[in-house]
Amino acid sequence: MADPRASPETAQPDSHSAPPTPAPDSSTAGASGSAELPLRPGHELQVPAPSSHLRPQPAGRTISEKATSLLDKEQMQGLRAIREFLKVRTSYDVLPLSFRLIVLDNDLLIKKSLNILIQNGIVSAPLWDSRRSAFAGLLTSTDYINVIQYYCQFPDEIDQVDQFRLSSLRDIERAIGVLPLETVSVHPMRPLYEACRRMLKTRARRIPLVDVDDETGREMVVSVITQYRILKFIAVNNEKHTMLLKKSVRDIGLGTYDNLATADMNASVLDVIHLMVEYNISAIPIVDKEYKVLNVFEAVDVIPCIKGGAYEELSSSVGDAMSKRADDFPGIYTCNEDDRLDAIFETIRKSKIHRLIVVDDDNRLKGIISLSDILKYVLLYGEEDDVQEA
Repeated sequence: MADPRASPETAQPDSHSAPPTPAPDSSTAGASGSAELPLRPGHELQVPAPSSHLRPQPAGRTISEKATSLLDKEQMQGLRAIREFLKVRTSYDVLPLSFRLIVLDNDLLIKKSLNILIQNGIVSAPLWDSRRSAFAGLLTSTDYINVIQYYCQFPDEIDQVDQFRLSSLRDIERAIGVLPLETVSVHPMRPLYEACRRMLKTRARRIPLVDVDDETGREMVVSVITQYRILKFIAVNNEKHTMLLKKSVRDIGLGTYDNLATADMNASVLDVIHLMVEYNISAIPIVDKEYKVLNVFEAVDVIPCIKGGAYEELSSSVGDAMSKRADDFPGIYTCNEDDRLDAIFETIRKSKIHRLIVVDDDNRLKGIISLSDILKYVLLYGEEDDVQEA
């Protein structure tokens, strides 16, 4: 699994920084290491050539039917064990020992909410209706993209856009013809498996945990869990079961490989946002003329672009936008179609990833594996067989 760790700042040395270090030749990379591609002018990131945690099968060898049958059996054994684990653990178990939760009042100006997210280094927050003393949904980057769409469709109403409050988000959805997202939540003491199924059903990447106060009967937002947090919880606590998932990405058909949306470094932020809306996705791979992966523009990258209502910055390039990422940005991760699912879980256990970009040996884009793809496979693959055997 390759991890392009270079931040946009390292790709753009200024007058106070040393010139970029030349990237090593990819031919010198070890089996578990990574080799960096040379920098190109502009905002391109250093992207390591794909490496693998796998022990690839030597060329020319064939897998017998008996070995394939054993592989299938171990794969299902691992998946069933993980599902049973999710059924006996609660959503509350996923939470760290200490954490902070920022809840935004529904009456807050959207423009101010942007500043709060940026200042606190977060990309989403639960919403609270103080008039009803009730949970009111989850603020995410999708909401800001909807505001941008409203701005594009009604440019004469820019002054009104600046006065929108978080409670206006549903009105904005109706105005631009977007179906409102279902307001979902789960009780923190319900099985984690239930939360996972709920996320897949609603296509939510995160879900709030909402409890009810025994004395007042009022709702309380406990925290928010994400697909990444759930998959990491599985990887950390089920290593003996994830080790059984030895089938490759290619074999299990994990990810999306057709009709991929891409952009180059010079594309405007607004153009890339339109692609996200058109394809209903949260990330766009940034490629060069040879279709080699340079970076990935994510929906959360939109947030700094409109800080303080600076909608004119949407005309700037995605390269400029990605240069505003935080210093602790985890980078992008690549894999190839021969990587196995156990290696992916090992990467999730050790690193913070939000998706995997599938590339070939020349770092050309082949597909994208989202965390939803992984979670869906773990929860649903072979489920009909399980029901029939029961």
